[in-house]
Amino acid sequence: MAFGALPTAAAMAAAMGVGRFVYTPILPLMTAQAGLTAQIAGHLATANYVGYLGGAVATTLSPRLARSAVACRVALAGIVASLAAMALTMNVFAWLTLRTAAGFASAVVFVVAVNTLLERLPEKAGWGFGGVGAGIAVSAAVVLALPTESWRTAWWAAAGLAAVLAAAGWWVRPQRVAATAETARAQVDRAGTARFALLFTGYTLEGIGYIIAGTFLVAAVAQHSPGALGNSVWLVVGLAVIPSAGLWARLGTRLGRPAMLTAALALQAAGIALACQGSSAASLTGALLFGGTFIGVSTLAMAEGRLLGTRGAVALLTVGYSVGQIAGPLVVAPLMDGGYRPALVVSALIVSLAALATAAVGILGRQPRVGLVHSQRRGVAGEFVDDRPHGRSVFAGPPHE
Repeated sequence: MAFGALPTAAAMAAAMGVGRFVYTPILPLMTAQAGLTAQIAGHLATANYVGYLGGAVATTLSPRLARSAVACRVALAGIVASLAAMALTMNVFAWLTLRTAAGFASAVVFVVAVNTLLERLPEKAGWGFGGVGAGIAVSAAVVLALPTESWRTAWWAAAGLAAVLAAAGWWVRPQRVAATAETARAQVDRAGTARFALLFTGYTLEGIGYIIAGTFLVAAVAQHSPGALGNSVWLVVGLAVIPSAGLWARLGTRLGRPAMLTAALALQAAGIALACQGSSAASLTGALLFGGTFIGVSTLAMAEGRLLGTRGAVALLTVGYSVGQIAGPLVVAPLMDGGYRPALVVSALIVSLAALATAAVGILGRQPRVGLVHSQRRGVAGEFVDDRPHGRSVFAGPPHE
């Protein structure tokens, strides 16, 4: 069946670009008009991360949920409703509940969409991931372009945008996987298990480093470069994201995913470090490098994880990333009295450690491999391990496609 990347890109734009990240450009409005303190703002962000972790765990425990078109649609509808409801109350507990629900739904949509891309159209998965950047950019532009700077209007506008994107993403069609006794089971060697453990570690560290930068990068740039640049830096990040996923996916196919994953993480660490320098040029370059790598990292990590043979790899990696996002702000909280620079320095160091972990994935992948069975993996439609002379795993579509 013909399948395009547009529905999954739209679903990711609604769930991630708007559902999760629109809070960043709306936050200053809520601080100025709704009396939102820095502490409450942090709690709302954490609530979204906790909800995202819950959704990731749910998809890990239920492989059927991770490939459910119905669950994806319910989650998309829930995201739209939660965004609209943010404008209907001033109750902090209600806000916390709504952001938790939005995080849970975003994780469900993300896992279903990623599984759909990697199973049905792996060669265009990068463009599907680009939907996250499109959602970030468009939602930031919508908030900036509002004729009245009202936090309520901003949430309603975000809900309307998410509804349009959700309608386009309504037709996500995950691959149906028959859980029968006849399904062949993959024999994964110890090297494959070790490589996934290293990938999981690196991706979890990326979750920590990324969320620190994602939380404080905009504020740091605004602090050093007030005005147009400070107010629109999130738009710059989103625009940098859009082409990055497709580019990194293509480079990963040609040059090897572990190598490109390491390169993306190294560039991201450099970008975060540049943002610490204080000048407008360095901050802008740092924002571009950050936006141009963080979705590329997810694209490469998800694809590599599935090829390493671990069942439920996408959901497991999402869990690790989610735990990292919760831990990140806690790690740097004691350093915040000195401004944003110490937090960004720590972020750059942690992302550098993630690059070292993914480099080890590539090193192990070049070792001689024995006893690997060329067979379809159970519960992972369309994935094969191919023990060819180049020694790298490749993706092959199901025979009927």
